[in-house]
Amino acid sequence: MTLDPARRKELRRALGAFGTGVTVVTTGGPEPHAMTANTFTSVSLDPELVLVCVDRTAVMFHKLDTDAFGVSVLGADQEDLARYFADTSRPLGAAQFEGVDVVPGALTSVPLLAGAVATFECLRWRCYDGGDHAIVLGRLVSFQRDPAKEPLMFYGGAFRGLAPRSVQAAQATQAIGDRRSTSHASDIG
Repeated sequence: MTLDPARRKELRRALGAFGTGVTVVTTGGPEPHAMTANTFTSVSLDPELVLVCVDRTAVMFHKLDTDAFGVSVLGADQEDLARYFADTSRPLGAAQFEGVDVVPGALTSVPLLAGAVATFECLRWRCYDGGDHAIVLGRLVSFQRDPAKEPLMFYGGAFRGLAPRSVQAAQATQAIGDRRSTSHASDIG
C-alpha cells in the first residue's frame, strides 16, 4: 500500500506532534558510518534492550548488518551534529568523522560522540520487518550518562531544547486561563 503524497505529508505532521530526543547511530569497522535518528527507544530492562528504526533505503540499513552499533543521545548544544549526520551529501566511511570528536566504545570500539547526554554500546540482537523501515534491537553491553547535560529535542519538524520548569509552569497557567476565557465566552449568549 502506498500513501498518496498529501496523506503522507499529513501523517508526518501528526507523527511530528510526538516530541523525541535526537540520536546519532554509529557502526564501526573498516567502513564506519553514522546516521541521525529520532526513532530510538528502550524496549526491555531484562534483558537490557533498545531499538532503532532505519529506512531500508538508507546506507545505515546495510551497515547495521553487523555485530555491534552505538547510539549517542545528543545534547542541546549538538544540533550541528544532528544536521551533519542527517545530510546525505556528507562524506562516507571514516571521512565523515573527520573533525568530529568521537571516542571508541570501551567494549565494542564503535564510534561514540563525545559530549553526548548518554551513549550506548549495543550488540545487534534481532532485526524485524517494519514496512519501509527495519526495526533493529540491540542488547546493551555498556552505557553512560552525563546528568549535567540537557538533551536536544525534535518536535513539529524542528530541533528544540527543553524549557525550564518555570517557563513550562507559566505556559501551562496561561493555557488554562485561555481555555477558561474561551469556555466562558462560549457560555454567553
